[in-house]
Amino acid sequence: MKVIFMGTPDYASRILETLIAQSDIEVVAAYTQPDKPVGRKKVMTPPPVKTVALEAGIPVYQPERLREAQTVETLRTIPCDYIVVAAYGQILPKAVLDHAPCMNLHASILPQYRGASPIQQSLLNGDKETGVTAMLMEEGLDTGPILTIERITIGDDETVGTLFERLTDLAAKMTPEVLRAYPTLTPVAQNDAEASLCKKISKADGEVIFDDAVTLYNKYRAFTPWPGVYLESGLKLTKMTLAEPTGTNTPGRILAVEKTRVKVGCSNGALWVETVQPPSKKAMAVNDYLNGKRLGLDDTLA
Repeated sequence: MKVIFMGTPDYASRILETLIAQSDIEVVAAYTQPDKPVGRKKVMTPPPVKTVALEAGIPVYQPERLREAQTVETLRTIPCDYIVVAAYGQILPKAVLDHAPCMNLHASILPQYRGASPIQQSLLNGDKETGVTAMLMEEGLDTGPILTIERITIGDDETVGTLFERLTDLAAKMTPEVLRAYPTLTPVAQNDAEASLCKKISKADGEVIFDDAVTLYNKYRAFTPWPGVYLESGLKLTKMTLAEPTGTNTPGRILAVEKTRVKVGCSNGALWVETVQPPSKKAMAVNDYLNGKRLGLDDTLA
């Protein structure tokens, strides 16, 4: 079968690699976002999907806007049986949706967490389960009928990095299986009444206060390594665990000091902090930071 692939980040590139490896699937074109400047030197960098596609000799298209008439016309000249979409970053216009069945791999149990940050949102909410949904695309955002869902459990201390890897592996495994089974699958409409949305993560989302320990810990799980969680002073909390889910404390108060960690109070609950990163410095053991600031038991971590 012939497939047009659309995607941009690492998550999508791993799915593309799996499709390329299948003997009965030919990826005839790859659509991805334009190259972007990265880092302080603003070096123009290709998306991971572009790199994988070019290495495999697959034609790559990088339109600024997929909806432009010439872009749509070009795409519709490419014969294919299916279009596979994974974290592409643009909504497909109807003319593209009509070209071939368009299947999307979304890293949540739809209709939960439609939108840009489903993996982070599942951690922010302290969910015990997540998964990957294969769905047929329509003009709305992640609103199309569901083909199949695969579920996994979320570890209590799991962070976005490990969960991302597991969901990526799951999506990559599912994609060729769903393509082969497509003629036998019955799409099921989503229940819009149960839908929820998640936004694109920004750096500002990482600023925290010592209010609720569970909420703060879930932000740490969702936002490590980027944008990280940090205090108003700019001090980043780079490694922590949940100490006490409940209990009234003075926010930020150092409740206990051990060899490799300190217990920090929250309005509700407490956290063990192991490493921190002051602004413009490298991450360090929290006790080294306290010694440098001459902070100790009953002082406030800031």
